[in-house]
Order: sequence, then structure tokens, then C-alpha cells
Amino acid sequence: MDADGAARTHGGPSAAAATWAVFRFEAERRLRASVLLAVGLSAFGLLFVWIVPDIVAGGNIEEVLASLPPAIVALLGFDTAASVEGLLAGEFYTFGWVVGLAGYVGYSGATAVSAPLGDDRLETLLAAPVARGSVLAGTFLALLVPVAVVNAVVPVVLYAGSRALGAPLSAGGLAAVHALSVPFLLTWGAVGVLSGVVVRRGRTAGRVVLALVFGAWLVESVTSISTYAWVGAVSPSRQFDAAAVLVDGRLDVAGAATLAVVTVAVLLAAQAVFARRDL
Repeated sequence: MDADGAARTHGGPSAAAATWAVFRFEAERRLRASVLLAVGLSAFGLLFVWIVPDIVAGGNIEEVLASLPPAIVALLGFDTAASVEGLLAGEFYTFGWVVGLAGYVGYSGATAVSAPLGDDRLETLLAAPVARGSVLAGTFLALLVPVAVVNAVVPVVLYAGSRALGAPLSAGGLAAVHALSVPFLLTWGAVGVLSGVVVRRGRTAGRVVLALVFGAWLVESVTSISTYAWVGAVSPSRQFDAAAVLVDGRLDVAGAATLAVVTVAVLLAAQAVFARRDL
């Protein structure tokens, strides 16, 4: 009999109740950091909203970009730098979301699982009649706290700030970018959970995810301008393109759906590994 079956046999709490209990505990732990993260990213975004219009208005940015190697332009997102929305998408959302926030969510997911495994806290929890699947589900769902808080606060601040500075951004475009970033971030959260289950060594699992986030962005950016563009298709960042939304008004719903499927598949893999291995 597996661990989940044992929990049911011994009259433990329902799966939903156990998942909710784990989620509430983990969510409360993440709330303060999530608010601080939202404040920091909002300040970073406002800096872009403040200085980017002057950069674009200078009129010589295209000449500067023409002098740079194509690989650097693609890597740093300068290929959309001819407009305020393009620079915001290529710089702020690349380093704030595709690398920064994705790394944070992935690292959080990894350490939330691996740290308790490493110091036997999870073994103590599972000594009670609680299904392993509920613990893993509650831990993953708690990652919605930073994802939701940041994506609720930052677009409002950016829109309000851009209007106050006389260069209003599209409210619909900002809302779409942040909505489409949710499945992207949750994919990295799921990868983090899987890393925590497999690696089981606290910060090591988190570092693995950070390396994957950075490597995936690097590979996708560099290969996008080469004949090996297909290689970058394995990167989640291929499915989340802030510039396409803010500059071209294109919504990649199919990409978001793909990321949702990948997230579920990765979580199922994590659950399968977690249910079968010794603590």
C-alpha cells in the first residue's frame, strides 16, 4: 500500500483538508516576502517608466543597436527597444520576470520540499495520517501567493506611474502580460518542486532550478537568431513573450495552455517520485 493509501486507511484528514492545511501554513510564510518582492519590482518598473521615454525620445537608439552584435541584441532584448513598451518588455520583463521572478518561484518551490526532507521535518509531518500527495499539492499551491501578489500589484503601479509621468501604458496590455506570466511562473514552480523531490539537499535543489532558469533563458535567446531556433522551443520562456503583447498586441494563448499542460505533467512526475521514495 502506498503512503496515500495508508493515510486513508488510518482515518486521516481528507485530501482536500490536508492540502488546505499545508497550503495555509506555507502561504502565511510567503506573504511578507511576496509583498516585499512586489514593492521591489514595482520600484524597478517605475524606474524604467521614468527614464525610458527620454531614452526613446533621444532618437539615436537605433544607431546604437545597429552597432551591437546581433547575439547581444537578442540576449538583452534590445530588438524591441525602439519604443517605451519595447524597452519595458525587453529589459524589465526579461530580467524582472523571465529570469528574476521565475528564479525566485522555482527556488522557493525547490527549497519548500527539499529543506524539510533534509532536516526530517517532512518525515515528522508524514508520520501523521497525511497523504504525501496532499503535502506536495499544498506546497505547490502556496507558490500562488508570490505569483498572485506580484502580478496584482506591479501592473497597477506601472500603469498609475506611467500616467502620472505623462506616458501612459496600455492597461489592457499590462493586464494581458501579467495574466500570461502566471502559467509561465507556475511552470518553473513545478520544476522547482520536482527538483526538491529529486535532489533533496536544501539549497542545492534551489541552485539547480536557478541554473535551469538562467540556462533556459540563455539558450532561447541565443538560438532564436540562429538556424538552431528549434532548440529554444524546450524553454518555457519561448511561450511567454512580453514584447509580443505590449508591442504587437499578440496574445499567445496556445503558449499559455502549453505551459499549463507542462506544469501538470511535471507535478505528476514529482508526485510519482515522491510517493515511491524513502524519506
